[in-house]
Amino acid sequence: MPASPTVPASLLAVLGKLRVFTTPGFITFTALVTGLVAQTGAGTVTGMLTGAGLAQAWPHDRAHAFFSRTRWNVDSLGIVLAHLIVDTLLPQGAAITVAVDDTLFKRSGKKVFGAAWQHDGAAKGPKPVGRGTCFVVVGIVVELPFLARPVSLPVMARLWRPRNGPSKVELAASMVKLLAVCLNRPLHVVADAAYHGRALRHLPEAITLTTRLPARAVLVDLAPPPTKKRGRPRLSGARLGTPAELAATATFSTALVKRYGRTDRVRIAEVRCLWYGSLHTQTVRVILIRDDDTTTGYDLALVTTDLAIPATALVTRYAWRWSIETTFAEARTLLGVGQARNRTENAVRRTVPFGLYCYSITVVWYALHGHHPSDAADHRARAPWYTTKTDPSFADMLAKLRRVIIAARFLPATPGQPTDAEIQAVHQAWAQAGLQHAA
Repeated sequence: MPASPTVPASLLAVLGKLRVFTTPGFITFTALVTGLVAQTGAGTVTGMLTGAGLAQAWPHDRAHAFFSRTRWNVDSLGIVLAHLIVDTLLPQGAAITVAVDDTLFKRSGKKVFGAAWQHDGAAKGPKPVGRGTCFVVVGIVVELPFLARPVSLPVMARLWRPRNGPSKVELAASMVKLLAVCLNRPLHVVADAAYHGRALRHLPEAITLTTRLPARAVLVDLAPPPTKKRGRPRLSGARLGTPAELAATATFSTALVKRYGRTDRVRIAEVRCLWYGSLHTQTVRVILIRDDDTTTGYDLALVTTDLAIPATALVTRYAWRWSIETTFAEARTLLGVGQARNRTENAVRRTVPFGLYCYSITVVWYALHGHHPSDAADHRARAPWYTTKTDPSFADMLAKLRRVIIAARFLPATPGQPTDAEIQAVHQAWAQAGLQHAA
């Protein structure tokens, strides 16, 4: 009988809620998730197999076949993961904030499906370009009680191909609509200035969009009432101008906003109008923010289809968008997402979303089974130069799950998986041993 992966009971409890596979496929899925989390080297497919401790027991083709040939759907896996996040980490019935963005994963080789030279916002040097595969990602933003900052947990990701197929905005719109239907909750979408246009016009009533307003956007007044004369009624009013022209005549008031872990005093102005060139006849609100007491101009302009939320809360919501950038950086550097070297279409389309989902799975596991109030203090004891550290980072969550996976491999078998109480006992023993050694 072929060897089975050793998966801690607490992690298996999370993965068991993500069954969109056949039984053999689920066994491979649990092994590769465990392997990607446990490995400290390259996040390649064979690296996952090595991290799971199965390099000598399974043929490497089994791992590669999971991405290239096994029957499973990336969107279906993302939807069940989204249900798990909403059911366990969000208040019941609360609206869901989702961040949308795209990112480039560097790839070399002429035969890699979807790889091309394209814009790379994270590129170093004067030219923001790189060769690789670009994915549009949707992440649910959650606030965890043990963190001061919000966290974006990827639940959907699709490959974007330059000059082939739908645009980034069209991909984002289709994913957001699917997510809203499946979750049956109000959805508040936040994105950067690249995400606007025809595909996002007249979204379902349950979905709102908030994005940064481009400096060259032209705004117009709301349509005047019908004149009862012959001809089609006007669809828009008089020209209001660009955000800079709008700021020159707008009335600003002082307000306190919470963003990026601090509370700032800013000046805010609000205008209801139309962004006819992008969102057509849909009424929007433009929020202009000045970070200081200057009498002209603006520092940030936001446009939203949410007509009810207070302006200060909207600024906070948009600031949550940055959490998806943090997710991209941590998924690359700590989990090795994007390092897989497969080339076929199915494998390329699946491997990066799989890695991003592993990021979400790690955070969900830590929130449900791994967190201990002393985690940040223990880290400061090991690394006293982190004098201001008060919250666990994703690196701490990942390290803790890795220790649990290693412990599960060496504990007695049958059933061979540690319970939550055993995990906490091991952690407490490590903490006490560390304090005794320090003393």
